[in-house]
Amino acid sequence: MKEFIRNEMMVHIPLCSHKEPKNVLIISNDIEKLEKEIKKHDKINFDGVACTLENISKLDTQKYDVVISELNVEELITSQINRVLKDDGLIVNVIDSLDSVDEAKKAINTLGKYAKIVMPFHIGEGEMALLASKEYHPTADLILQRADMLDNLEYYNCDVHIASFAMGNYVRKEYLGVIKN
Repeated sequence: MKEFIRNEMMVHIPLCSHKEPKNVLIISNDIEKLEKEIKKHDKINFDGVACTLENISKLDTQKYDVVISELNVEELITSQINRVLKDDGLIVNVIDSLDSVDEAKKAINTLGKYAKIVMPFHIGEGEMALLASKEYHPTADLILQRADMLDNLEYYNCDVHIASFAMGNYVRKEYLGVIKN
């Protein structure tokens, strides 16, 4: 697998959608791979925490503009992530697949309790993530200049950004009324 695709998509999609991301939280057991991508953006501070609810619950309230999580989407975890997310924040969370319809709908509905917009997107080689946003739309609010000015990228660009949210008609029909866009 070309892991650089996944890493670039998990980081640059939210950082090029948020108007002014300054503080980013990475929740992962392998923080370094995502940290490398965040460092390509100027003036962004980031914290990384291991994937435990206890570690998240110790974080400051409303500190982060973007949270990038590799945890399963669950109510308790999502409520803690929301607690540390600013009022205009974004969450990106991996999901297993849109093919597991009941599980994916549950994840979308859980994130939808905290966000105006919840949209699935492709992160490479059949993998999916959900972007949940309290304010910014990932395609309408794409910061083109930021996306195009990033250096040392192997995959991500502004065209890939928009295309990653494209879904086939069978997905659109299955998730009609569930996806919030």
